[in-house]
Amino acid sequence: MAPARPDRSAQAGRMPTPLTPEALADAQALIADELPDGLVVADDAGRVVVFNRAAARLTGLEAEGAIGKYVFDALHFRDEDGRDWWVCSNPYNGLATRTRHPERSLYLADGTELLVSVGYVRDGRSGPVRRLVITLRGAQQRARLERSRAELVSTVAHELRSPLTSVKGFTATLLAKWGRFTDDQKRVMLETVNADADRVTRLITELLDVSRIESGRMEVHRQLVDVPDRARRIIAGRVAAGEPEDRFRLDAIPGLPETWLDADKIDQILANLVENAVRHGAGTITIVVERARISTGDRPEAIAVSVRDQGEGISPEMAPRVFRQFWRGKRRGGTGLGLYIVKGLVEALDGDIIVCRAPGGGAEFRFTVPAGTPIA
Repeated sequence: MAPARPDRSAQAGRMPTPLTPEALADAQALIADELPDGLVVADDAGRVVVFNRAAARLTGLEAEGAIGKYVFDALHFRDEDGRDWWVCSNPYNGLATRTRHPERSLYLADGTELLVSVGYVRDGRSGPVRRLVITLRGAQQRARLERSRAELVSTVAHELRSPLTSVKGFTATLLAKWGRFTDDQKRVMLETVNADADRVTRLITELLDVSRIESGRMEVHRQLVDVPDRARRIIAGRVAAGEPEDRFRLDAIPGLPETWLDADKIDQILANLVENAVRHGAGTITIVVERARISTGDRPEAIAVSVRDQGEGISPEMAPRVFRQFWRGKRRGGTGLGLYIVKGLVEALDGDIIVCRAPGGGAEFRFTVPAGTPIA
């Protein structure tokens, strides 16, 4: 026999039992232990009240031994010149308007390098310090970030070198020997210079998009957008550039809802996905626009756009990697930033994107964005 359900109506009027200070402290410690970064909190007297599991791992200290100690004694931070960082920063008696110390490299007594940032919890805008909130990260994370930046610089330098060399070579040749070339030869050279200049512009645009995505500064200008019409224009542009018309197919399912999106970003998303299908796929490239539903959020009605090819597809183990920076398929070329930017643009429109196997084989990139009038 199933157990009887509790009488919720009888419980509705009851006030929840308040947590004891001990229970509240235990709950806070459990939450802190789930954080990926080290967290140390010191009270208004400078004594450590929170020392999570990640902080213990990064510092080599036991939480039980750190709790209750003065933070200056528990964490012997020194800067690159060997100076006592606590003396230099003077957190409890220093500048009254200070709210935080940005992340920087500091060293423990045994030479361990940590990335440390400190936040101040004050009484009022410039009142006394009630809490110091210290976050710790391993230096390996900085090393990974630096490697990523170095790879970006290397990729950009490589991609810029070829078109700039071409532009410099043709312009120098034309300036030195203008009279020796026919009008047709001059036109070919100038068309090459123009195409290479467009290539440099696209690369700079990609870099700016990456910067906006990573800093959260991507602006969205919403307007009524006919997504099938935008897809039709992308296809027409590919055909005008010399692609065979029968390689592309557009299936727009009737009865699509109204969509308020950013037209430029939709164009960029579609152009990148079609370019990716042309570069890495094979056979017919199909764009399908259909009605969809979103299970979460205030606007459940949506549209889904799928870009499919008939190539080899993407293996399941590779699928999680395709939206990372610098991912490239088997055919090299490009910066490896296109799909990363696509994902950032889709998310800026409150949508999401996945990659899977197309119904007829090949790869399918499918993004879903909310439809209907945007909520102010």
